[in-house]
Amino acid sequence: MYYPFFMRQLSLLKTALLICFCTAAQRTILHCGQLVDVKSGKMLNSMTIIVEKNKITDVRNGYIQPNSSDQIIDLKNKTVLPGLIDMHVHLESETKKGGAAERFVLNPPDIAFQSIGYAKTTLYAGFTTVRDLGGSGVNIALRNAIAKGQVEGPRIFTAGKSIATTGGHADPTNGYRKDLAGDPGPKEGVINSVADAYQAVRQRYKDGSDLIKITATGGVLSQAKDGANAQFTMEEIRAIVTAAKDYGFRVAAHAHGAEGAKRAIIGGVNSIEHGTFLDDEAIRLMKENGTWYVPTITAGKSVADSAKIPGYYTDIVTPKALATGPQLQATFAKAYKAGVKIAFGTDAGVFAHGKNWMEFVYMTEAGMPAMEAIRAATIHAAELLGAAEILGVIESGKLADIIALDADPLKDIHAMGKIHLVMKDGKIVRRN
Repeated sequence: MYYPFFMRQLSLLKTALLICFCTAAQRTILHCGQLVDVKSGKMLNSMTIIVEKNKITDVRNGYIQPNSSDQIIDLKNKTVLPGLIDMHVHLESETKKGGAAERFVLNPPDIAFQSIGYAKTTLYAGFTTVRDLGGSGVNIALRNAIAKGQVEGPRIFTAGKSIATTGGHADPTNGYRKDLAGDPGPKEGVINSVADAYQAVRQRYKDGSDLIKITATGGVLSQAKDGANAQFTMEEIRAIVTAAKDYGFRVAAHAHGAEGAKRAIIGGVNSIEHGTFLDDEAIRLMKENGTWYVPTITAGKSVADSAKIPGYYTDIVTPKALATGPQLQATFAKAYKAGVKIAFGTDAGVFAHGKNWMEFVYMTEAGMPAMEAIRAATIHAAELLGAAEILGVIESGKLADIIALDADPLKDIHAMGKIHLVMKDGKIVRRN
C-alpha cells in the first residue's frame, strides 16, 4: 500500500536532482565579435567566453555551439573588454556649486543614501572595480553593502578615512569655525608624530579599510591656502608605510608638489596620486622604486573649468584650482614618456560620476596609445591593487567582470563611453 507513495517520492527526487544538475551545469556563453586581449595588447576576432557562476572558465577561438541549458549573449557586433578599474574615486560625494557647505548639513545617513546612486552610476559606466581613496567612513559601509548584494555598485577597495597632518589636505576640520574645529587626532586621520602614524594605520585596520591613503602635500579642494606644500616628515611617512606593511596594506599618496611626492616615493608608498608638479628627480625616483602613477587628468580639467564659474568654489580654493588643474595632462605626458608605470584613475566625485571614461580621451590626447590606456584600467590597475590573480584580464580562472562596447575604442577612444553590456561577478547588471 505504500508502493505508490514511494514511487512518487522517488520521482520527485529524480526531478529535483535533474533540476540541480541543470542549474549547476548552466553556463553563460558570450559570442564576441572583437575581444581586447589586454595581456598581449592585441585585438582578437570571433571569440567565445564561457562563464560559470562568477568565474570565466574558458576563452576559445570562434563561436562555440551552446548546450540546450546555456544562456547565450550575442556580442558579435560589439567590442568586449575586461571590466574597467578606476583606482581613484570618491563615492560619498559629487561636485556642485557651493558644495563645501555640505559637510555642515549632511549626516552620515544622508551621505550613505547619495553614495548608493553614485555607485550604481559608476558600475553602469563599465567600472566594475574601484579604489575609494578617502571619505567619512561611509565608504566602508557602502563596500560591505555592495558585497552583500544589498545595493548595486562596483567592487570597492577603500581607504576609509585618509591620513593627514594638522591642517593638511585631509584634516576634516579645515575651514571650520574655531569652536567647532577641535583637535582631531589619529582616530580622525590626523597625525603629528611617528607614534600617531602607527595609531592612525591601526585605526584604519580597526575600521575595516582595505588600504591606506595619505595626503603627502596640500590639495586643491581643501579649505587651506597651499595646494602643493609637503605636509609629512620623512619619519612620519616611513612609519606609516612600515605599519601598513604589518597589516597587509598598500599605501597611496595624494601629492601635487614635487617635494612631498619625493618624500612619499622614498618613504615607500605604492602609488602617487595626481602628481601635478612632478619634476625630473621625482620621475626618476618613481622609476627606480617602481612607484605607480595615478594621474587623474579628468579631475584637473574639471576643477579648472569649475573655478571659472563665480561662486562655484570658496575664495581660498578658486586660485588653487585655476593654477593646478591645467598642469596635470602635461605632467602625465612627461611621466608616460619617461617610462613610469601608469594605472588608470580619475578622482571621480571631483567631477560627475559616470564620466570616468573621459580619462581615456585625455590619456590618448597626451600621447598614450588607446591599447595602453585600456591596459592601465585593467591589467595594470589590477596589479597595483594587488588583485591580479582575480581581476584585469579575460581568461580562465578570473572573476567574470566583462563589458561590451558599441564601437571599437582602438579606432575611436570615445567608444569607451558607449557601454552596451556590463557583467560583474558573472551577473549581467546592464544590457542595452
